Amino acid sequence: MSAHFGSRLRKGAVNTTVAALAVAALAASQAPDVTAGGAGGRAAADAPSSETGSAAGTDDSATGNSPYYTDLPPLNSPAPAPSQSTGTGPVATGDTEAGIPATVLDAYKKAAASLAGSKPGCNLPWELLAAIGKVESGHARGGNVDADGKTRSAILGPVLNGNGFANISDTDDGAFDGDTTHDRAVGPMQFIPSTWEWAGRDGNGDGAKDPNNIYDAALAAGHYLCRFSWDMSTDAGLRSAILSYNNSTDYYNTVVSWLEYYRKGTHEVPDGAGTLPDSRSDENSGGPATTPPSTPPRTTPPRRIRDPPRPPRTVPGGRCPGRRRGPLREAVADGGGRGVA
Repeated sequence: MSAHFGSRLRKGAVNTTVAALAVAALAASQAPDVTAGGAGGRAAADAPSSETGSAAGTDDSATGNSPYYTDLPPLNSPAPAPSQSTGTGPVATGDTEAGIPATVLDAYKKAAASLAGSKPGCNLPWELLAAIGKVESGHARGGNVDADGKTRSAILGPVLNGNGFANISDTDDGAFDGDTTHDRAVGPMQFIPSTWEWAGRDGNGDGAKDPNNIYDAALAAGHYLCRFSWDMSTDAGLRSAILSYNNSTDYYNTVVSWLEYYRKGTHEVPDGAGTLPDSRSDENSGGPATTPPSTPPRTTPPRRIRDPPRPPRTVPGGRCPGRRRGPLREAVADGGGRGVA
């Protein structure tokens, strides 16, 4: 994804541990290497031809396995929505993270309700769409959408040119992603154009299927997850569906951590007021880490140590050498002076 939201935090082992704890509560019985085509799911060849994708080898995931945001939910449970009568105090981190922009939240819930009618056996929870939307785009960049659900600016993933990512040649003549050489993931749910071609839906009834519209994208994501009749109420079905969206165990762990978080409670926040993520799965994919060259120690010429001052030399009579004698001093030194006539 192309959105850059400030400096990125290196989460490392902490993220992995927290996500693993959330996943263990939901899917402890699952083997770590189960993928979308493994146990608990149907092979792509068994699915209806209209829902398998049009280009072999390019549609093994909705996103082309593009990068995603790895931020994890807070450890504390989300608090209920603050009441209007008492909501004058400071907002805790959990409250902020649990909030979902109004239009985006509405799109998730309407998509799940639609799937409940068309594919009831899928048992798709709207919280799963919210978890994926959070991981893919931070809920359309914190709800940066208009009243119709259209993103106010393009949300594009990196160029899928094989340089650290999948290599997917252009399939849409740049119609969705603006790139006529390679494909890029598009919109708040990050569909690659070749997948959107068959998975796209019109979620807001305007007659268009736009991956940049959260209503269209959320409904398309729901149909994509339910296309093999996986049952989201089972661990196996849920795992297979999530891995079909992005075939990565780390991705699965991150999505499930947000799914469990949103199931504990969430609330609506104004569009544009959502919390933006800042850590992405490709942040260290550019090659081995390098350390800046060390600064050579500063060298200064040795300081010259001066000899301590010598005491003044004295001679008998108290005279100090080196001082010029005047006429009077010479007279005294010679034993007297001339008399006054």
